[in-house]
Amino acid sequence: MQLVELAHARSGDKGDTANVGLIALRPEYYPTLVKQVTAARVARHFKGMITGPVERFELPNLHALNFLLHGALDGGGTISLKTDAQGKVLSTALLRLVVELPR
Repeated sequence: MQLVELAHARSGDKGDTANVGLIALRPEYYPTLVKQVTAARVARHFKGMITGPVERFELPNLHALNFLLHGALDGGGTISLKTDAQGKVLSTALLRLVVELPR
């Protein structure tokens, strides 16, 4: 199933780095997010869209993960010619990632 069934997300920017927060809709979904939504998997999901590494930070008290997508904004909001220079749609794009629920 797509992440949109398990989580909601928010994104924003700081220069050329996009920030994407992924928050479990229910606490019991959080272990699945931790296990399956790795920095490497997110980097593969955004291949061709970002030029730098992906960092992941775990926020277990919020049942959330935070990702920094370096090199995602073509220089950032003030100089980028990208349609979404602040990376606002990157959260929606991440929610399209397919994961498997444990049985």
